[in-house]
Amino acid sequence: MGNIEAKGLHIRAMQPADLNTAADWAAAEGWNPGLADTACFSVIDPAGFLVGEHEGKPAAIISSVNYGDAFAFLGFYIVRPELRGRGFGIEIWRAAIAHSAPRVIGLDGVVAQQDNYRKSGFALAYGNVRYGGVPDVERPRAPTIPLRDVPFEMLAADDAACYPGDRPAFLRAWIDAPGHVGHACVRDGRLVAWGVIRPCRNGRRVGPLYAADRQSAEAVFSALVASGTGEVFIDVPEPNRAAIELATAAGLKPSFQTARMYTGPIRPVALDRIFGVSTLEVG
Repeated sequence: MGNIEAKGLHIRAMQPADLNTAADWAAAEGWNPGLADTACFSVIDPAGFLVGEHEGKPAAIISSVNYGDAFAFLGFYIVRPELRGRGFGIEIWRAAIAHSAPRVIGLDGVVAQQDNYRKSGFALAYGNVRYGGVPDVERPRAPTIPLRDVPFEMLAADDAACYPGDRPAFLRAWIDAPGHVGHACVRDGRLVAWGVIRPCRNGRRVGPLYAADRQSAEAVFSALVASGTGEVFIDVPEPNRAAIELATAAGLKPSFQTARMYTGPIRPVALDRIFGVSTLEVG
């Protein structure tokens, strides 16, 4: 998209320095971004990260990244606190929606804003709950292998079964990012579970965590947790009861909830395989 002038707001695509600002704003909102998140996000759709400037300074940010021609995901929707209520949010929102139209758009929004998102055509699909704390887990009951030992094509195919859009470029960057650790569980040559844990501003976050069953999910989760110390966080889809049981069995506590919403129908997603969401910012 080109630059846009709207109600005193100059809207343009983010540059690398703006992505750092976006991460800082997300941290200030309590979203706890990963240390390498923005570098991974930028490979998806650089033109989908927008900043709105007022009087030469960032006033609002948002992203709506396009995954091919059919699906997009919206996140990073923040207006600088002292400038809220001046219409800057709705202007940058409209620019983001225009960037991704006519694709179906998804988001993970705070529950308090769910009614506002509904007014823009989003419908609730389910909730995600963030669990966190210092985990208490047993040693893995099933053997795991480093994620780098799994053919990338297998990982991309499994991610496509659990996410509404194809995202191989993001997935490659996510797996290879500095500090990111991945493990997988393979049975008889079949990938049954895998996940990634990454360092964040506060502790570490697991995501994605995909598994065919709770036993294999626990094996991978335990291996990921064992790669470091301290607090761990994971965003769990509410409909997946086995995933909630895994988080609570590890001693993690719920801290906040988001609403997964879409503007239209998406391709089938194996929600029962999703034990941990990759990221609330890009899905």
